[in-house]
Amino acid sequence: MRFTYQARTKIGDIKIGVIDASSKKVAIDLLQADGLFVTQLKKESESFTKKFRLMERISSRDVAMFSRQLAVMFKANVSLVESLRTIGGQFTNQSFREKILKISQDVEAGTSLSNAFAKYPDLFSTFFIAMVKAGEVSGNLSEQLTYLADYLEKNYYLQGKIKGAMVYPALIIVVVFGVMFMMSYFVLPNLLNLFESSSTELPLMTRIVIAVTGFIRGPGGIVLLLGTVLAGVLAYRYYKSEKGKVFFDEFFLQVPVFRGLLKMIYLNRFADNLSTLVAGGIPITQSLEITGNIVGNVVYKEIILKTRDGVRRGQTISSILYNYPDIFPPMFTQMILVGEQTGSLDKSLATLVNFYRRETDRAIDSMLSLLEPILIIFLGLIVGGLVAAVMIPLYQSLGNM
Repeated sequence: MRFTYQARTKIGDIKIGVIDASSKKVAIDLLQADGLFVTQLKKESESFTKKFRLMERISSRDVAMFSRQLAVMFKANVSLVESLRTIGGQFTNQSFREKILKISQDVEAGTSLSNAFAKYPDLFSTFFIAMVKAGEVSGNLSEQLTYLADYLEKNYYLQGKIKGAMVYPALIIVVVFGVMFMMSYFVLPNLLNLFESSSTELPLMTRIVIAVTGFIRGPGGIVLLLGTVLAGVLAYRYYKSEKGKVFFDEFFLQVPVFRGLLKMIYLNRFADNLSTLVAGGIPITQSLEITGNIVGNVVYKEIILKTRDGVRRGQTISSILYNYPDIFPPMFTQMILVGEQTGSLDKSLATLVNFYRRETDRAIDSMLSLLEPILIIFLGLIVGGLVAAVMIPLYQSLGNM
């Protein structure tokens, strides 16, 4: 719901504005969290606002920032309720602010922090909730919140690195298709009509461009566009299905270009999640189950859950992972074995995390350094081919004059 308000600041200045909240009480609480004293509050029409707020997205960066601020304030002996209210008032995302405020109200009413977080599973993962619950049980919630903040920030950095690596190739592909579209619709038609009407024999390249341009400008172009969109929608829906998820996860692990990088990402994620959970005092079987559910790949998930079942039967993690050398390299398994034998599994996993994070960064940089010249050459060939298809017959026509 949308409310217009009139309020006074602490120094007596009048402020008028609009705020989004689920109820009048929530709106008042949000304004008070900003240090305002509400003097008037009226409900507005919510037709557009409701749709807009449904589209409002809470990013992983927001959650990471929230975790770090909560860890810092709680470590400074600020009460949980006061910490949550203070932090919530700093976010510009109204949806997130409202959720944090509701969490603070639940905690103030006697609900544990982990149970309050569990009411928002789309925002706080099972990993997040398990770490908070472990901190509550062990009495070191401040340390667990710090673990969480470190983990989420590292995860956000890795996600940003991967997404950033995809921007350049995507930009080049968009430029290529943009150039082809502009040439096909605005530059080539008149020139190619001129060449077709001339008696000069056209080169093969020019005849190919004429055929492709005619196809794109005709009904075939619409069919191609609709077919591409339909194929993309069907592929996306299949990917979201259970069978599709299994197929694509297995497929990408076999593609030479992506296989090495993806394996490093999943190994880093597995080691990072498991080391954080084990260091936080979560039982090993529960840690493996949580890690398997959030690792992000069906192949790794199945193996990790099999490992969980084996550990319940008394087996070690390393003895099970040794059976999958293509998925878990011998060095990875050996480090886990050392951690199990010395009783420092979390430290061995942390060492693996540092190693694979560096390797992942190096692999992404290497992939970009390889892709950049390939994509530039590809763009040059496309544009150069189109220019050559126009210039060669043009020079031939001028030579026959």
